[in-house]
Parts: sequence; C-alpha cells; structure tokens
Amino acid sequence: MPRVTLNVQLLEMSDNPIALIHAACRQCYSEKFAGDTFSDASSDPKKQEAFVKNVVASGHESPLEHVKFTFAIEGVSRALTHQLVRHRLASYSQQSQRYVKEKDFDYITPPSVEANPEARELFDKLMSDIQVSYNLLLECMSKTGTSGEAANQDARFVLPQAAETKIVATMNCRELIHFFKHRCCTRAQWEIRQLANKMLVICKEKLPEVFSHAGAKCEDLGYCPEGEKFCCGRYPVKQKVLKA
Repeated sequence: MPRVTLNVQLLEMSDNPIALIHAACRQCYSEKFAGDTFSDASSDPKKQEAFVKNVVASGHESPLEHVKFTFAIEGVSRALTHQLVRHRLASYSQQSQRYVKEKDFDYITPPSVEANPEARELFDKLMSDIQVSYNLLLECMSKTGTSGEAANQDARFVLPQAAETKIVATMNCRELIHFFKHRCCTRAQWEIRQLANKMLVICKEKLPEVFSHAGAKCEDLGYCPEGEKFCCGRYPVKQKVLKA
C-alpha cells in the first residue's frame, strides 16, 4: 500500500487546432464554406495564429469548443475525482472499484498530514486497517458464494476517499479555460489545484495561442473576486479596484 503521487499525461488533442478554430470562427462571419477555409493550402499559419489570439482576447469562446484535449490521470484520490466530475462539459472514464479489486490499494496522503509525524502515523495505520477489513470482507463473502464483481461492489463501501484512482478526462478548450479559472485559484482544494496546474502547463505548451493567459480568475480579471475574507493577496479585491 504505497503512497503515490500525481501523474498527468496528454493522450491526444485535436489535429490542426489553430486551423480548426480559425475555420469555425470565420464561418460565423463569412459566406465561404468552413470546409474550404479549413483546407485552404494558401492560408498563412502566422495570420491564423494571430487571428486565434484575437478571438481568445475578444472573449468569443464558442469556436474554442471544437478543439479538445484528452488526459490520462493517475495518482489522485477519489476525493479529487468527486470534485473533477462536477465539471460536466467533459467526458470521463474512471477505474472502477467494482471491476478492479482493491486488494492492495494505493492512497494519497494530504500534505498537512505528511508534515505531521503523529498524524501521518495515524493516517497510515488507518489505511492499513481499512485494507485488512476490505480483504476480510471479501473472504467472508466468498464463503457464502459471493465473489468477483458482486463481492467487490459491496466491499468497496469501506474504502476511503484517499484511495488512489485513475481516470481519463476529455475537455474542450473553452471548458479547460473555465476549469483553470476555478481550480488554479488558491481557494481551490490543494489536490485538484495541483492537477489543474499540471494540465495548464501541458495546454500552454501545446496551444499557447489559446492558453497563454489562462489560469486563475484573478489573472484574467486583474482583481480577486473572492472578497476580503478569502483573498490570497496576489491581486487586490474587486471593491478596491472599483474605488480606485
């Protein structure tokens, strides 16, 4: 039952994302067929990149929905994925605790627990005790003929939110920008913020024309919308900006 750490890998992204966004956006304002715009070999890539940057800056975000990113994510807790799937304009495929037996589950340790030797010892012991109980439950059920999926689906009720899981997530660019606004904020829970920051690094590397200014809400607004009570101090709160 080792502690595990976050790993994020980009599996796939839309081909020719700049040309795709460019064609989709131009369709809104042109009589020309988007299929011809997209396949036009004479198009200047630099002009398309500049066009897409202007689209993003203008807030015309609907054309961004045509480009998607698919990530493989591991080393995260069930507590994180319960938050992640609340972003509903996305597709998810998660490791099942019904079909995958957790006979030696990995787990995520919160930093506050890791930094406290007494808390860490208690946390590790609890994870170990849960593993023992889970395995005993499976043994007990097998004695009455319940095994496989039927046993797993009921024994999983004792598993903790700290249990490690793996998930594939697909989001379009518009949803990713929304995701980063909320989950890169220091108000976000530490684990999903860590995930969002890693995903943001990948997106900025692969498609800077769209994501170069993506991040927490304050970075786009120039002020903190959370108010005095929750502001981390990186930006002034909205009220102070309005007064100025």
